[in-house]
Amino acid sequence: MSEKIQFGVDYYPEHWNSERIETDIKLMKEMGIDLVRLGEFSWSKLETSDNNFEFGWLKQVVAKFEKVGIKVVLGTPTAAPPAWLIKEHPEIQPVDRESRTRHFGGRHHCCHSNLTYRKYCERYVEIFAEEFSKSTNVIGWQIDNELGNSHNELCYCDSCEKNFQRWLEKKYVTINELNQSWGTTFWSQTYNDFEQIQAPKLTAAGENPSQLLDWKRCHSDLIKDFHDEQVEIIRKYSEDTFITHNMMGFSNVVNYYELAEKLDFVSHDQYPSGPFHKEQNRQSGDHQAAELDVIRGIKQQTFWIMEQQSNIAGWDVLGRLPSPGQISLWTVQSVAHGADTIVYFRWRTSAMGTEQYWHGILPHSGIPGRVYEEIKTLTKEIRPIMQQVNGIKPKSKVAIVYSYDQSYAFDIQHHHPDLNYVDHLRTYYKGLYENNISVDFISDAADFSEYELIVAPLQFILTNELAEKYRNYVQKGGNLILTMRTGVKTESNICYTDSPLPGLLSDVLGIQVPEYDCLLDTEVRIKIGDKNHVANKWADLITLTSAEALASYDSQFYKGTPAITQNDFGKGKAYYVGTEMSPSLMSDFIDRLQIKKEAQAAPIGVEIASRESEKLIYHFVMNHTDCIQSFDPPKHWTLYKDDKGTKTIPEHGYLIFIENK
Repeated sequence: MSEKIQFGVDYYPEHWNSERIETDIKLMKEMGIDLVRLGEFSWSKLETSDNNFEFGWLKQVVAKFEKVGIKVVLGTPTAAPPAWLIKEHPEIQPVDRESRTRHFGGRHHCCHSNLTYRKYCERYVEIFAEEFSKSTNVIGWQIDNELGNSHNELCYCDSCEKNFQRWLEKKYVTINELNQSWGTTFWSQTYNDFEQIQAPKLTAAGENPSQLLDWKRCHSDLIKDFHDEQVEIIRKYSEDTFITHNMMGFSNVVNYYELAEKLDFVSHDQYPSGPFHKEQNRQSGDHQAAELDVIRGIKQQTFWIMEQQSNIAGWDVLGRLPSPGQISLWTVQSVAHGADTIVYFRWRTSAMGTEQYWHGILPHSGIPGRVYEEIKTLTKEIRPIMQQVNGIKPKSKVAIVYSYDQSYAFDIQHHHPDLNYVDHLRTYYKGLYENNISVDFISDAADFSEYELIVAPLQFILTNELAEKYRNYVQKGGNLILTMRTGVKTESNICYTDSPLPGLLSDVLGIQVPEYDCLLDTEVRIKIGDKNHVANKWADLITLTSAEALASYDSQFYKGTPAITQNDFGKGKAYYVGTEMSPSLMSDFIDRLQIKKEAQAAPIGVEIASRESEKLIYHFVMNHTDCIQSFDPPKHWTLYKDDKGTKTIPEHGYLIFIENK
């Protein structure tokens, strides 16, 4: 990642008269823009008919930016195949679970397994990459756009069904092995050969959870293969340029750990305030912070924001208007959590199409206003510190295990209507976040040894290998938190039957769970010490074998039995939480973990996040509230910029401190 690139914009010159570009370039230079992303939705303008390529207009745009020193990232436009391609090959359009074709008129109207579509994509990317490899101003490539974001229902067409059959045969080799793994004797679902297996479309009643889990895994592999094919083509022509992809935080259609394997670094699209995030509290930054931290965890390195919200977000329904200072705050938060480069979406609000009201830095009129001036001021203020922290990331002693398999499994069988895998993870993240404890998100394949505490919520699917990894971590001195629904299923999504829950980890946790209660339309009271709390959604009825109770139920027929436990195992400790904790219960639980001793206290709504080099720690103190906040830093923290000698933080404002190690 280049240290010269701190700020960029997503730019769509094809939406405006060509004369406008000179004005836009002038305004960008004045604002401090280093880079533009171009072309990721321009297939129909770049290949106007089959094999008729017209790159001239884009080359002129790239040349104009080169003249003023603004670099370019090009996006491969395969997220929006053009109308002429759909007309010639309507079979490339995706099919949903009810066998309905999803037609042209939006985006991602394509099936990633369709060989005809793949050949058109390969041809386009090959010619595109070769043509623009000659431009020294193109410094990077973005593959497609938000892969998986528009495919929540996946594609169930004949091509995808055939792909699924091939994927299963490669995995299981024999049909008998598949039948055994899927438990197909239930409801007479036994298969005689792989060709009998269908894409899991809408059924008359019920579905096989093992089939559904493999279907999700298969589709993730398919998207990765589609992505990697483009990476390999571009590498042939652009060895000196980077390749990235703009991901979407906790979106789980494709396994981002695997998608990122061939990328130089990952990018992320960060939208803190929009109609799709109604649950987010504008006075708290934990949702945004979690999205950033999970992206940093994909490759355990710093990243780019390829789309940073710059104004009101929305399609048919709009989100809230960012308050003065809020866009700057969101930018600083992205930097604080590991972003090296911020690219704002978008430069100018579109006058046409679906995203007419997904506002940009400039309004429809193109006349600069409050947002433009705010970002212009910010780029000057924060650029020097961004250059200093480039490439260094937060150092965390706490990690949360984020697993795509667990997420898939709970999508299939979420037990309680409101139990959601990611939301459950967020309850732990928020508790740590509110105590300003830095958190890494890691895969279950990561190295656990560098963390003092690992939180592994909802380990529903538990293999022997993973159980042994958790056991070794605790035995060697680690502290592990496991939660309800641990150890229920095999890798094939079949229930274990050889021991009570939590099965393979019962000895590590020092408990057994012979029964459980799904708390539909009710909650349960919890007592921890002399404090009373509530919990909801689930209640494991826990029997102690060697553990001790930290909290107990205080209502329902299991009143007085353990709800949260602690067990000494080897040199470490293993905790088990048998319910979904309320914020107050989470706070009390974290107090008992004794991990707050090094965390810096701050007022409610004020976040502290840090990036740490060998010699310096950069502390970003961010006020997410609409009130002025006072902050008393440690004496050994030096204010990075102290124009007024104040330690107060304005509403939606921030301060940056430097600490010598």
